[in-house]
Order: sequence, then structure tokens, then C-alpha cells
Amino acid sequence: MHKKKVKGLGLCSGGLDSILAALVLREQGIDVIWVAFETPFFSAEKARNASINHAIPIIVKDITDRYMPMLKNPKCGYGKNMNPCMDCHALMFKIAGEMLEETGSDFLFSGEVRGQRPMSQNKNSLRYVEKNSDFDGYILRPLSAKVLPETPMETRGLVDRKKLYGLSGRSRKPQMEMAERFGITDYPAPAGGCLLTDAGYSKRLKDLLDHQENVATVEMTLLSFGRHLRLDERTKIIVGRNKKDNDNLKRLCRPDHDFLLKIQSVPGPLVLIPNGCDEPEMEQAAAICAGYGKSTENEPVAVSVSTPQGMREVMAVPKKIDEVQDFLIP
Repeated sequence: MHKKKVKGLGLCSGGLDSILAALVLREQGIDVIWVAFETPFFSAEKARNASINHAIPIIVKDITDRYMPMLKNPKCGYGKNMNPCMDCHALMFKIAGEMLEETGSDFLFSGEVRGQRPMSQNKNSLRYVEKNSDFDGYILRPLSAKVLPETPMETRGLVDRKKLYGLSGRSRKPQMEMAERFGITDYPAPAGGCLLTDAGYSKRLKDLLDHQENVATVEMTLLSFGRHLRLDERTKIIVGRNKKDNDNLKRLCRPDHDFLLKIQSVPGPLVLIPNGCDEPEMEQAAAICAGYGKSTENEPVAVSVSTPQGMREVMAVPKKIDEVQDFLIP
């Protein structure tokens, strides 16, 4: 009778630890497949590259709809900024666990290393993630297995514990030595990747969630570009700082929802008003747009305003930049 080959489904960020965890299992004859998740806060680009470089199949899923309720109210709260790392990991394992049957996988795995991140990867945090994933007993961490309790996969003989590792702590030297042994020479740096760990982005996101019940994905993407100014409880504007910002504001503008402002006669920024605004706020936005442009002080300039109802023009006296500092969202 043909014996079914053991298969593991791994969470993949595309970093070295994710890669090593998969290669350690593949080395002992286990089929491995990856799943990578995307939201407006992190992408699967590195994971896609790792899949190509190491010939490991990957499934990429956008989980924004399921991520937002958790983000708004994480059981364990946030880290230094708006990063709900423990509840984020638990949700990812939960979604991956729901894919076990469809992928024909026997267990889940990740590249987490105990103690590498003192708050989210200590022994208690790793245990919290397992219990709150709804797939307790199905999660293997090959790089730290020997310093963690033995899993059912090991006791049942699906995975050879002797061929797993016991890495612990923040040093990256053991992983670099493993990479050399596996012939891995090109891998991304371990830091970065999640916008929720960025202080400025987190402040803008908190402001957005504090003022809107329903937030579109594009509005969260816009948080990465321009200066953000809140004019009142309902109205926020985004002022381009450079050509890159202007290009992205133009690209992300929704013609059927948003207003887009531009000075007509002199160089200046684009100003985007997500979801539009009333006339007084629009006139104020036009004055701010003129103020950030190369306009002559106190001399009215024409500002074109694109709205869902069509194009129009307003005359605005440039507002001095120091007069709008109180509107800035840091």
C-alpha cells in the first residue's frame, strides 16, 4: 500500500527564517508549500521571490476583510505602534489552518525563533498564538523545536525531531551559518515589512479609524503618501510633497468619490480630499494647495478642482504654511 507523503503548509514572509524552516523540513523528505498573506500594511512580494528562488509552491491571499476587525480591537493590544503582532500571528495561523484540507497538508509551520523578538516570540507569546489560532497542536516551529514542547507531529513520527533545531535568542549568526550550509547567498534583511510598526503611519491610521466607521483599502494605502491634514471631524486632505507623492495621489484618486485639486498657473502639489467635502472646506483646501505651491503671497491663484460632478475652478489666496501646522497629522 502506497504511503502518503507528509506535507507541511508554512507561513512565509520571504525572510531568511521562513526559507530555512521550509528547507529544514524538505531536507527530511517532507513536501512543503507556503502561504503568504497581503493587506494594505504588508505585501507578499518577498515571499513570491523566495518561492521562485527555492522552488517552493506558494499561495498568496489578501486577508484585509478578516484583518480589519482584529486590528481595530486586538485581544492583546498593540506593540509600540499599531502593530498587533500576537493577534496578527494567531489570525494568520487560523486562516492557514483552514487551508490544511484543501492543500492536503498535515500540519502548519513557520520560521519563528523563540526569543528573537522579546515581546511577540517569547515562550508565552508563542503559546498564546497557538491557543488562539484554533489549530493548537498543528503548529511546528522547525528552527526552535528542540527548545519548545514536543508537538504531535513529532510524537507521531511525521517529523523527525532529531533533525530539527533549537535556536533561541536574538543572534542571527546561527541562521547565517545555516544559510551558508544550504547555499543561500541572497536573502532580505530581517527588519521592516509591516507599516503598522511605523510610528508616522500608525498615527495617520489611528486618526483615520477614529474618524471613519468604514475605511476603504485605498484610503489605507494613501496613508503612505503626502502630508495629511485634518480640517474637521469629517474632512481630511492629503498634500503631495514631491513628484512621487503627486503621481500616487493621482493614481489612487477615485473619481467617483474624491476631490483632486491642482494650481493652474504655477508649480505646486496635488491635493486629494478622500470622499470629498463641503464648500467651506473645499475653499480652505484650495488655499492650502496654493500655499504649498510657488504662489505669490496674498495674490489669488486659480485652483482647478476635479469632483465626481465634474471640473470647476476656484480662486484662492495662498494660506501660509505656518498657519496650517495645527492641522497636520504627524
